Amino acid sequence: MSIKVSVKWGKQEFKDIEIDFSQPAVLFKTQLFSMTGVPIERQKIMVKGGMLKDDSDWSTLGLKNGQKLMMMGTADAIPVAPTQEMKFVEDLPEAAQAYAESAKLGMGLVNVGNTCYMNSIVQCLFNIPELKDLLASLNPSTQGGGMTNEGGKRLTLAAAELFKQLSSALQPVTPFQFISTLRQCFPQFSQQGPQGGFMQQDAEECYSQLMYSFRETMRNSSESGGGGGGSDPVTELMGLRLKCTLKCEETGEKSQEDQTVYTAKCNITAEVNHVHEGLRIALLEDREKTSPILDRMTLWKGSSEVTHLPKVLTLQFVRFFWKTNISVVDGPQGVKSKILRKVSYPLVLDMYEFCDAALKAELTKGRQAMLKIADEAAAKKLKMSEDTSASGEKVEAKEGEDASMGEASGSGFEEERPKLMTGHYDLVAVLTHKGRAADSGHYIAYCKRDNNQWVVCDDETLGLRTEEDIKNLQGGGDHHMAYLCMYKARYA
Repeated sequence: MSIKVSVKWGKQEFKDIEIDFSQPAVLFKTQLFSMTGVPIERQKIMVKGGMLKDDSDWSTLGLKNGQKLMMMGTADAIPVAPTQEMKFVEDLPEAAQAYAESAKLGMGLVNVGNTCYMNSIVQCLFNIPELKDLLASLNPSTQGGGMTNEGGKRLTLAAAELFKQLSSALQPVTPFQFISTLRQCFPQFSQQGPQGGFMQQDAEECYSQLMYSFRETMRNSSESGGGGGGSDPVTELMGLRLKCTLKCEETGEKSQEDQTVYTAKCNITAEVNHVHEGLRIALLEDREKTSPILDRMTLWKGSSEVTHLPKVLTLQFVRFFWKTNISVVDGPQGVKSKILRKVSYPLVLDMYEFCDAALKAELTKGRQAMLKIADEAAAKKLKMSEDTSASGEKVEAKEGEDASMGEASGSGFEEERPKLMTGHYDLVAVLTHKGRAADSGHYIAYCKRDNNQWVVCDDETLGLRTEEDIKNLQGGGDHHMAYLCMYKARYA
């Protein structure tokens, strides 16, 4: 339930401000801060029984639609024009230069109360240029022709707006609109603790709901825009297609199922030490289903193969599972526990062995083309080196010339020939978790920028990291460990 009120502050009056009784009072105060510039801690809002507190219970205040509220408080000072002349970065002290350089790493997201799970996912997705382009191309006026998920549409548009803010902001972005829309569309993210604050959530669940919303919105957008019968750009970008073959243990009959998933699972057991081992286990399954021959439930054993690889592959380490604890008083209770085992993952992931025969044939063409390009580059470099030695010119100068010529030649060749997928993927983002449960602890994102620098995104704080730092996120203790990894396809 929600109502609209007006707020008088000094000589100004703000009308039709919406109060959602399902949201905490601090969210209402945040709205007033954006309108007046009065910080939350300075706001004195008169209500029944005294002043409105951050955790006030709306049901006890007796507010009515159209009611006028009085607010007191001093706004922050309005920024004034600089009194000192402009200085260039090169003229600043070393410490100031370092601070200026850090702003080039990107922009952080403010934690508005246990929202690090969402901030980390957003940073990982924002690191995918193709997804940014898809969201930027959305036109709200042309949406909705076949929409059955209006909430998903609003969430997708909110994500597009948040991406736009991250691209142009000069200070950390506060994602109030986005988190509010997420909680409205998926109420599980509105879960509150005993003290009334919002609880920590599972980052993978947030990722899954965002993928669902993006997929449904953009697919229906393409259909309503006449773009050709249900094209799905999100699935083409991030969808992994699998073919599962099931065999009945009693009768030997077989069945086949096709599905599209948005995370490749890495199951973790006592024998798993590397991500490839976990992927193999995840592609095997035992399932109970009805046998048409026996007309009853039987055990079927299944194995899956990849039939289509996406441009961006998301890998999930299945670290969380439900564990039943027996209590004398309350009986059996489920607890979401975490597997801390160390599982190594590569900077370059090879998916070839998990593909079916048809896809392997396509990947082989790409791999052969990649080897051919490498051989041609090596031969050209050797020839340039021999020419340099024969002419007696300096090797350093010729090598520099060779490098630039090779780079230009390579880029021109790639533009003329079609891109071929190789099955190799480069690591571009890692989302980590620290703690013993998915709905507690802390999430952080590590993103690889276009200049090959690794940047850690810890809510509003950003900093540089090395490849060695990324390799050390494999688990094995209570520190941060990889939960989701995003890889980008390498083409020949």
